[in-house]
Amino acid sequence: MANAPTRIALAGIGKIARDQHIPHIAASPDFELVAAVTRHDPPEGVPGFTTIAEMMAAVPGVQAISICTPPRGRLTLIEEALAHGLDVMVEKPPAATLSEAQAFARAADAAGKVLFATWHSREAAAVEPARQWLDERTITRVAVNWKEDVRVWHPGQAWIWEPGIGVFDPGINALSVITRILPRPLLLDTAELRFPSNRDAPIAADLDFTDTAGVPVRVEFDFDQTGPQTWDIDVETDNGSLKLSMGASKMAVDGVAVDVGDEPEYARLYRRFAQCLAARESDVDLSPFVHVNDAFLLGRRVTVGEFSE
Repeated sequence: MANAPTRIALAGIGKIARDQHIPHIAASPDFELVAAVTRHDPPEGVPGFTTIAEMMAAVPGVQAISICTPPRGRLTLIEEALAHGLDVMVEKPPAATLSEAQAFARAADAAGKVLFATWHSREAAAVEPARQWLDERTITRVAVNWKEDVRVWHPGQAWIWEPGIGVFDPGINALSVITRILPRPLLLDTAELRFPSNRDAPIAADLDFTDTAGVPVRVEFDFDQTGPQTWDIDVETDNGSLKLSMGASKMAVDGVAVDVGDEPEYARLYRRFAQCLAARESDVDLSPFVHVNDAFLLGRRVTVGEFSE
């Protein structure tokens, strides 16, 4: 007899929850959405509450929660979830600061609960095939171009311009991919962060890494690219070249497309969370977030023109 689906709640019913989490929970055999914690309208047919405590008092048997709120202030929310005995899945980026993310990782471990700090771009269809292909070759150069229009993807969302976010909200997706597919750790050498004169977060960034074998990795982020959007990773090796495009959903080797399937990232995320729950094992890799912190620590700040919607 199949196990009953995990009774899961969603915290934070914004754009990403409505676009991705709600439909993929509905499509998953592993989860049943039973409640929402939100200041806005809950999903249709799902009761909404302003706090986890209110939810737990009113809805019996909630087992897990998926947190989709903006990153600032998540520690309190996660600690409350853990105190009520819930396993926790967290939308990227995991927190506003590295120390906060480390704190709730420790809290989950102390509570004996599963914590899944997600990186949705790692679940893109081409990521695992790319990792396997590169594992058999010697990498000589990596170039990342991750450029999109903030007006399209985050229209009117003030939180995206809070300190520490900006172009690194999409940029951390690229970092999550390269830290999965490349065989060695990366070390940041230099960075330039370009801040609009009227915003507290960068709109563009250039990062130069080397891996621990000295291979150069050039990363360029831009949050002001209109027209076609660019989410590309190019890797040169001693035996051919690899290109990931469309956010690592597409893969080509020496210019020839490779069939990697088209399963959605969030379908894979929720399957991975189900695996974590079944094994009672957390999955918390903060390395993409570490690189963002290093960029703000080492990055030279350049002021550019005002940003306007």
